Amino acid sequence: MHLAIIMDGNGRWAKKRGLKRIDGHKKGAETVRKITQYCAKNEEISILTLYAFSTENWKRPKMEVEFLMKLLDSYLEKELDTYIKNGIKFETIGDISKFTDKLKKRIEITKEKTKNNKKLTQVLALNYGSKNEITRAVKKIVEKNEEITEENIQNNLDISRDVDLLIRTSGEIRLSNFLLWQCAYAEMFFTNTLWPDFTPEELDKIIKLFHLRERRFGGI
Repeated sequence: MHLAIIMDGNGRWAKKRGLKRIDGHKKGAETVRKITQYCAKNEEISILTLYAFSTENWKRPKMEVEFLMKLLDSYLEKELDTYIKNGIKFETIGDISKFTDKLKKRIEITKEKTKNNKKLTQVLALNYGSKNEITRAVKKIVEKNEEITEENIQNNLDISRDVDLLIRTSGEIRLSNFLLWQCAYAEMFFTNTLWPDFTPEELDKIIKLFHLRERRFGGI
């Protein structure tokens, strides 16, 4: 199963508690750890793709963006042992060229040290936007002088595997430019739970509901 999650609600979680937005992001990072470890133990989940930073998130206050970059660097450093112990391979999608050299190096080191892990692939969408991804895929095809077909577009996306189950937390009901192509026939669940409060137990319930749905992929 390819599970994709739009992790939404860190800011609102903090605001409800009279805390700073960065406190919500810190708590959200803890949830990433818990959910990733759950997925690594769930044999039916092979890919977990998390919407971590969109191409639109640069519009946020500079201090918040800088904090998110530092949080990502710190998270990857601290979680390397967790990745290795739990057999988790780390990957990214999106354009990380705008990140600092320090952060890009941390990302590459984490990829390299986890590349042979087999239990779960955790994919972080970083500086990612689906429209941008599809545009880049088409450009690659044109540059290679290949025919523009659905198969060629899919093969040139940042991640070609279709999404089976998409979850969005915090009560918002939209895709926000996330994996639009890959979610063409995904089953979607929207929960009011804010991301920092999202638990493996709630994820487990959603997966059970997912299995009750009949997936027809456009057929009868």
